[in-house]
Amino acid sequence: MDTKDIKLTQYSHGAGCGCKISPAILDKILHSPIAHQTDPKLLVGNDKRDDAAVLDLGNGTALISTTDFFMPIVDDAYDFGRIASANAISDVYAMGGKPVLAIAILGWPIDKLPPEVAQKVLEGSRAVCAQAGITLAGGHSIDCPEPVFGLAVSGMVNISELKQNSTATSGCRLYLTKPLGVGILSTAQKKGLLLPDDAAIALQSMTALNKLGELFGKMQGVKAMTDVTGFGLLGHLCEMCEGSGLHAEIEFDKIPVIASLTYYLNQKCFPGGTQRNWNSYGHKISELTDQQKYILADPQTSGGLLVAVSEDFTSEFEQSLSELGHELISFGHLKMQESGPVIHVV
Repeated sequence: MDTKDIKLTQYSHGAGCGCKISPAILDKILHSPIAHQTDPKLLVGNDKRDDAAVLDLGNGTALISTTDFFMPIVDDAYDFGRIASANAISDVYAMGGKPVLAIAILGWPIDKLPPEVAQKVLEGSRAVCAQAGITLAGGHSIDCPEPVFGLAVSGMVNISELKQNSTATSGCRLYLTKPLGVGILSTAQKKGLLLPDDAAIALQSMTALNKLGELFGKMQGVKAMTDVTGFGLLGHLCEMCEGSGLHAEIEFDKIPVIASLTYYLNQKCFPGGTQRNWNSYGHKISELTDQQKYILADPQTSGGLLVAVSEDFTSEFEQSLSELGHELISFGHLKMQESGPVIHVV
């Protein structure tokens, strides 16, 4: 078998963060009537729906620990390794931290795919780890029916700079650092409908590191943060709202999206994970058009950072990003909890 002819997406039933278990099912998995011992040093654990675990080291700093892995979202093995690694490292950035070390998680169907293809996956991972300034230091592999790859990543953060998804305040403005739509484009690829220009756009988005998160951690005006992945923008915004005891009002036309999405939606290119997401939290959202639902609940792989910024810091926040070449505009705001949907889309 010529490794150049292998299309990894044909060997998996899911793609990228679209493989994630739906929020509703995950709630059932994590809920247990058995009491568990709490660690007073654990600042963030799985009792909070946040991006990573955080452990107080007792010296004003904390250890961030996270893992993320999934099945191929692109056909090229090297790019699969890059995307999966950028996605896993993002959880550290989403907590305002600095990644320091990674180890690999590899599941490989050794009876279907040659080891040379897995080697390319690891090479892609090492390239992204190098961009993040960390070492891929080891890992674990198993024989698996479908190809799976990801990382376990450790990071560090000053506790005073730790960002969570549950600490937003009323009046915060909302920002998103990457456009939505890579789940739609990935589905178009599996159907053989993805145009080359859009393939390049999707790849660039999914392999871009969310390094801005480390900068945001140092900004006191950034009140809460998370990355947008498999639950879509609405799912992760719901977690931020409910964790913070707030509601959100967002303007659909101001949300950054990949320009060509309408073309693919007209050809029914939306992942199955979109409907699973909507079934989990659609009752918390105001009435949407089908197109709005397909975009806002689209599972993102290595998506952008969702950032809640205090109202009196927005000008400084936008100016700081502009100086770095990032032009972001607010697409909504958070307000005190009231009756009605958790998220109102206008």
